[in-house]
Amino acid sequence: MRQTFDVRKDDYENAGQVSSTIKRTLKQIGVPSKLLRNISIACYEAEINLVIHSDGGVVTFEVDDEGMITLKFDDIGPGIENLELALTPGYSTANTQAREFGFGAGMGLVNMKRVASEFDITSSPQGTHITMKFYE
Repeated sequence: MRQTFDVRKDDYENAGQVSSTIKRTLKQIGVPSKLLRNISIACYEAEINLVIHSDGGVVTFEVDDEGMITLKFDDIGPGIENLELALTPGYSTANTQAREFGFGAGMGLVNMKRVASEFDITSSPQGTHITMKFYE
């Protein structure tokens, strides 16, 4: 199974809908609750980061024949200037609008890395690419 979703920059009204759809799908196929919780956390954090920090992007959700769950988040820029710093708990570059909505605690990437079985991130001015894999 493979699905893709578009996420738009600054679309706070729809932020979280992709994550909710993926969670519903995984629940329907019987993913264990602890794994489902970890995937939901990581997916939501990454989706919100697309809304807040990117110029828009695509989420790819895939479940392979062995049950491996992969989430990919590919945005079209502007990239993360200092990846090491961005992976530091509490570091945030969220703008005023994001903070007014209650976002910007600086834990998104940290939480993704913590709950994913595998976590990979690359970033350049052309975009940021995150791949997370989940398995028991």
